[in-house]
Amino acid sequence: MASARVSWMSSRSNSEERGFTLASPCLKSKFRRHSTLNIHVLDFSGPPVRPNLRTLVIPKRNYSFRLPKKASLGLRLIASSVMLTLLLTQFPADDLEARWPDWEPTSWLWLSASLLLTLGAFALASVRWLEVCRTLGERLKFSQIFGYFLAGQFVGNFLPTTVGGDILRVTRMGTATNNHSRAFASVIIERSTGWLVLPVITLFTLMLKPDLISDRTGMVALAASVATLVLLSLLIFVAQHPSIGGRLKGQNGLTASLAAVHQGLAIYRKVPGSMFRLLAVAVAFQACLIFAVICIANSIGIKLDMSTWFAFLPMVFVAQVLPIAIGGLGVREAALVFFLGSSYIASSQSVVLGLLTYAVTLIASLAGVVPFIFGPRRQNSGRRL
Repeated sequence: MASARVSWMSSRSNSEERGFTLASPCLKSKFRRHSTLNIHVLDFSGPPVRPNLRTLVIPKRNYSFRLPKKASLGLRLIASSVMLTLLLTQFPADDLEARWPDWEPTSWLWLSASLLLTLGAFALASVRWLEVCRTLGERLKFSQIFGYFLAGQFVGNFLPTTVGGDILRVTRMGTATNNHSRAFASVIIERSTGWLVLPVITLFTLMLKPDLISDRTGMVALAASVATLVLLSLLIFVAQHPSIGGRLKGQNGLTASLAAVHQGLAIYRKVPGSMFRLLAVAVAFQACLIFAVICIANSIGIKLDMSTWFAFLPMVFVAQVLPIAIGGLGVREAALVFFLGSSYIASSQSVVLGLLTYAVTLIASLAGVVPFIFGPRRQNSGRRL
C-alpha cells in the first residue's frame, strides 16, 4: 500500500515537474521509518519542466559594485594629500613663512572670537534641529539636542568619516524618542535647510553687488549657486511630492525613514510659518560661520569687503562638504585660493586661512567629547521604525 502511494506521488510529480524534493523534515523521518518503501521508483533525474518555485518567490539578486569603506577612506586621504601638496607646491616655503603673520595680542583675540562664533553656530544649529523635532511631534529639551549635536560634531570632525556624526545624532535621538525613522527625518530636514540657504546668501549678495560678477570668479560663484539651489530644490520637491515620496511605505528601516522625511516635509507645507522660522535660524547659523572665517582672516592680515566674503564663502562651504576629502582638507583651501584670488589675496594666505579655519572647527568640536562619552548608548529593543 505504501509502495503504491509513493508510486502515485511519483507519477503525479512527473506529470507536473520532473524532479522531487523532500523539503519537510517530517516526510524525511517518515521515509526513514518505513524501510519497505520502494524509493527507487522516484525519478530525480532530468531538468525541471518549469522554474523552481523559489525563483518565482525570491527575486534574483543583482550584485552591484560597492567600494569598501577602508578603500573609500584611503582614496579620500589620498585626495586630501594630493590637493594640499599641489597647493603648497605652487609657492615657495619661504613665501608661506613670510605670509604667516607675526602673532600679536589682537591676532589671538580674533581667533578667540572665531572660536566663540563657531560655538554659537553650533548652538544655532541645535536650535534649528530642535525646531524640526517639535514640528515633527517630538518633545525634547534643548540640552538634549545640544548634547547630541556636539557629540555628532566631535565624531564627524575627529573620526575619518563623512556622515558618522549624523548617524550618531540619529542613533542618540532615536534611542531617546523610541523612533529612529523620525530622528532620521529630523536630521535630513535640518541639514537640508542649512544647505539651502547657502546659495541664497550668495545670490542675494551678488544682486546687491553686481560688480562682483564682472570677472570669472563671480561668474563661477553665480553658476555654482544657481546649480546648487536648483539641485536642492529638485530633491526637496521629489521627497515631498505625494506621487513620488508619498508612495514610500514603512516596509523596512530605509523606506520607513524616507517615508518619515516625506511626512515631515508634508507637515511643513501645512505650516509655512515654521519653515520660515527654520530658514531664518539657518541664515543666522551660516552668518555665524562666515563671521568666524572673517575673524580668522583678520588675525592673519586679510582685509576684504564684507560683500566679498558673503558672496564667495557660502560656495566654499558647499565645496568642503563634498565627500571628496577628509574634513574638506584640500578642497576648502583650493576653493579659497580660487575665490579670493580675484581680490589679490596670495595663494599662501588662502591656504593658511583654510587650515586655521579647520583648526578652529576641530577645537570647537572638542566640546562634544563629554556628550559623546557619557551620552546614551543602550539601544531600545522595542524601538519603532
